[in-house]
Parts: sequence; structure tokens; C-alpha cells
Amino acid sequence: MTELEERTLRAYRVHREDKKVRGRLEEVKLGELSEGDVVIRARYSSVNYKDALAATGAGRIMRHFPLVAGIDVAGEVAASGDDRFSPGDPVLVTGCGLGEDHDGGYAEYARVRGDWVIPIPEGLDPFHAMCLGTAGFTAGLAIVRLEHNGLSPDKGPVAVTGATGGVGSLAVNMLSGLGYKVSAVTGKKEASDFLEELGASEILIRGELDMGSRPLEKATWAGAIDNLGGETLTWLTRTMDWWGSIASIGLAESHELNTTVMPFILRGVNLLGINSVATPRALRLRVWERLATDLKPSRLDLIGTRTVALSELGDIFPDYLEGKVKGRTVVDLQR
Repeated sequence: MTELEERTLRAYRVHREDKKVRGRLEEVKLGELSEGDVVIRARYSSVNYKDALAATGAGRIMRHFPLVAGIDVAGEVAASGDDRFSPGDPVLVTGCGLGEDHDGGYAEYARVRGDWVIPIPEGLDPFHAMCLGTAGFTAGLAIVRLEHNGLSPDKGPVAVTGATGGVGSLAVNMLSGLGYKVSAVTGKKEASDFLEELGASEILIRGELDMGSRPLEKATWAGAIDNLGGETLTWLTRTMDWWGSIASIGLAESHELNTTVMPFILRGVNLLGINSVATPRALRLRVWERLATDLKPSRLDLIGTRTVALSELGDIFPDYLEGKVKGRTVVDLQR
């Protein structure tokens, strides 16, 4: 890889300067990136809420500086010291510490560990793999975990909170495609048509909900995927049906959870934590195979409507922090 290591590439790198976190596009040599035994010629990445937190310093995501941002990347193998991969193989990496403690996907090349690399399954290409990205993987992982704990379409409706975001919109479309009745919970009334096109059977406006205050409210949901935390997650625990499960994914509303043990010991409710970063490889492979088959969203054309150049990244992070984004944003790393 010696010749490759001398190659100069563009990367969106984040620095801590004067006690402030700042990101910028700059040139680095591949040999300066974090160590790894597989080099990927990166074609596409994506933007997740976590990326916006990391690149702006709004959240303590990065473990050290400077660091190339981006928790996702897809492209083809340029060189490999791992016998499982050969030059030209289409591959992707999501999570695994990219953009946190290892140089990430916002660069023309990425150098990563072989155990992190996932062959792009038939039915996907690098662009559509990044339309999914961490958001799609997280939604898929949540559905797999919910099914493992007994969820099926005949059990009743499934609530998805934060339904217009990346994870939420993909989850709505995936669940609908599997035959579930999906209740999309959103704070954006103007997005109702969008959610209906994704397959939502019901639109619930978060600010208009009577969430109640009793330890147990009317048993309603067979399952739920929650992106918000806080009072919304508390409400879900109180309104889950018998033996229902909640996949807890995010904290866009709050990291706090104030509830009682009643839903868990009286209705048998399960609260499932979804960690997309440290997912075991075998499970990661299984989820990606399903994302290319029965979990593949039918409306990626509607969800992944925005593609930006690597050079435009710095301008779009504020929209994520302010909750203005609908669907997914793909990053073209060769522009």
C-alpha cells in the first residue's frame, strides 16, 4: 500500500482550536489516516444527526482531534491486506467508530479494519447503500430485534416517533412493506403527505397528543421504534400492549427517561436498546442482507432526495441540529 499511502486526498477534517470545534475541507495523505488493513476508494457517504453533532461540536462524539468526520462510507476496495477482500469489491462500512475515534467516511479514500467491512449485497449499489447508511441499518436492526422479541404484523400497530427523520422515514417505509400498520408520530404536520406516501396508516402530531400521566394508559402498540427519548418514550412505555417491545434508538427530545416498572412487570413490555456502532459482525451481515431484500425500502426515491458534494458539507449540518431535515442526504465524495 506504499504508493497509495503517499496519495493526497480531500477530506472533511474536524479540529479543536481555541476550545472550539471546527470542520473544514482540506488535503491529507492517505498514510496520515487512522490505521487499517483495507483501503476503500470512497464513492458516497451520508449525513446523520450524529455527524452534525460531531462535525460542529454540538455533541461530544469525537474522541480526539483532528479527525476525518463521517460515520458511513461506501465504494470499492482499492487495496487490502485482508484475504476476504480484493481490489474492486463493492463494500461499505457504517458505525464501528468511524468519525468517532477512527478517521471517517468524509474523504476520497478511507482506511479501515477488515472486520468492519461489509460486502455490498446484491440488490444494492454504493449510492443506494448510502441512501440507507447508518439510518437504514439502525432501522433494520431495530426491526430485526423487534421480530426476535415476537413482533409480527398480526399483533397490532407499530408506532414510529421522529417519523420524518432518516431512521424514522426508513422505518415507516420498511414496516409498511412488511405488512405492518404503522402510526407515524411527528412534530411536523406539514409532512403528513410525505409520511402517507411512505406507507403510514396513521399520522399523529406529537404536540396534539394527550400522553396521560398514569403508570399505565390504554394498551395500544404492539411495537414501537423511538428516536426521541424523554417524555415521548415515557408515553410509549405506558401505552404498549401486552408483551409489546420498544426499540430505543435516539434522544432527539431528551436523554432522560422517567417511568415506572409497571409496564414491564404488569404488561411484560420489553425495552430494547439499539446500538448501531458495536453490532456483532454476524448480525451486521444479516441485517444488510435483509436491507437488500425484504427490508429494502420501496420509496428510497422519496426518502433520499438530496445529494451534496463533499465541498458542501459544512453548510448543511445546522439544518440537522435545528430539526429541519426530512429524509436522507447522500454525500458524493468525488465532487
